Parts: sequence; structure tokens; C-alpha cells
Amino acid sequence: MKPTKTLEMLRKDVRSFVTERDWDQYHNPRNLAMALSVEVNELLELYLWCEDRGPQPMNDKRQQRVAGEVGDILMCLLNFCHQANIDPLMALEQKLAVANEKYPVDRVKGSALKYNEYQEWDPSGHETP
Repeated sequence: MKPTKTLEMLRKDVRSFVTERDWDQYHNPRNLAMALSVEVNELLELYLWCEDRGPQPMNDKRQQRVAGEVGDILMCLLNFCHQANIDPLMALEQKLAVANEKYPVDRVKGSALKYNEYQEWDPSGHETP
């Protein structure tokens, strides 16, 4: 199913939803950051006790709940971004630029190490211990 709205349209929908209910009084960045953490943990709970090689999630009935939690997370994130005055697309663009520098493909492809766990590297392409 193809989305019917743009991110900007959804941002406005979230603002209307919150404003119509007079919830801005409760939605400061700190509370929204905590709410976002709770929502992400509700998503994690749906994968609790799944085997790495087993079905994800382990119970087919949970799949619709997974989508619902993703919706909750995105709604909470968009609300947080509004309250914290952050453009989420700009934040992602900037983060990707930094990540591209930290994790150049020729050094990290196929590896799960964190950027500061790689051997030292000099511009000539030689790794040193």
C-alpha cells in the first residue's frame, strides 16, 4: 500500500491532533522524549522471546500491532520535533553526512564494529595496529 500523505502533511495532522485536544500543555521535549522511549519499548516487547532464526515477530497476530507501534513512534517523534524545534529531515540529512565520514564503505563494509573500534587508518589506505 502506497502512502497517501507526505511527511509535511503528517506533521500538520499531528499538530492538529495535539492542538485540538489541548495537549501542548503536557508535551514538553523532556516528556515527549520519555514517551518516545516508552513507545519504542512497546515495539521491542512484541519481539521479546523471538529466536534469531525464527519468525519475526514469533506470533503472526503481533504483526498488526508492530505497525501500530511504528505509527505511535512516528507520531511521538514528529510531536517531539515540533516541540524541540527540530526539522527531522534536516536532522537525518546531517546525521547521514556525519555517518558517511565515520563509516566509509571501503573500511566498514560487512563489519558491525563501531567507528572507534576500527584499527587506525591513514589516508594512504594502510591500517595500523
